[in-house]
Amino acid sequence: MALLEIKNLKLDFVSGDTHLRAVDEVSLEVDTGETVCLVGESGCGKSVTALSIARLVPSPPARYAGGEVWLNGRDVLKMSKRELREIRGGVVSYVFQEPSASLNPVYRVGSQIKEALKLHRPRHANKAEVIRLLKLVGIPAPKSRLKDYPFQMSGGMQQRVMIAMALASEPKLLVADEPTTALDVTIQAQILELLRDLKQRLGMAILLITHNLGIVGDMADRVAVMYAGQIVELAPARALLERPLHPYTKALINSVPKLSEGAQRLTAIPGSVPRIGDFPPGCRFYPRCPTARPECEKTMPGLVEIEPGRWVRCLYAKE
Repeated sequence: MALLEIKNLKLDFVSGDTHLRAVDEVSLEVDTGETVCLVGESGCGKSVTALSIARLVPSPPARYAGGEVWLNGRDVLKMSKRELREIRGGVVSYVFQEPSASLNPVYRVGSQIKEALKLHRPRHANKAEVIRLLKLVGIPAPKSRLKDYPFQMSGGMQQRVMIAMALASEPKLLVADEPTTALDVTIQAQILELLRDLKQRLGMAILLITHNLGIVGDMADRVAVMYAGQIVELAPARALLERPLHPYTKALINSVPKLSEGAQRLTAIPGSVPRIGDFPPGCRFYPRCPTARPECEKTMPGLVEIEPGRWVRCLYAKE
């Protein structure tokens, strides 16, 4: 069994009698030691899907309307609050894109890492282990930096502290939700190299959420492309980047500027991601698809395995 196995997950946001489907029949697996990238525009449901792994989406207003989330052999959607506390951090840890918003500004970073240790590895909740974790994530002079407050650190250093906190519990799965978005290009490369190195050393799996296809080519073993609450393509990273099959994946790749072609007008995808509750009845990408046909407007395509290991949600993907 995979370390993480999401089966036909459905999640609604409920307001009175209104039920808005944010995640619709999402199925995804992450094996031990594997890096899977979840890709798509803002508003596609990537973060909600990731938060659902540990049932971190507040309920209410969220309601898990169906499906299963198996993590380390246990169904998260059937867990008690006590069991959830054990797996949050203990089995799966999160790194978010805004470290300054995630770190407590009035506590020293060493104290915040130590708190994570107390919850999941109380025997190791000491100064030496905090220093080891800071050193592990590449913070120079860790013995002196553990007394710093978050505002005394750069954005890149704050993100390293967040990664140290996530690793404190020795999780089997690290969920990184756009961990480099607020950082400059040089620091982005350092953080990605750090994640790659930690994965190899610690043997953990990574679910990396991003909209940067350059990161996908550099980090991913497999890629899941998400649009309007659904996975529209799932494939090995190299195969997907070299030969995308879904029109949305093709549009995303075509929108990436190519330095070899010189200065040209950027290729954009017309329109925008539909809001929750305003999804079209057939294929959800139909209004923006350059190759759409009349049947696409009426029929909702299923996620079909076109080739071994390649799944596509398109009526005409085989063509």
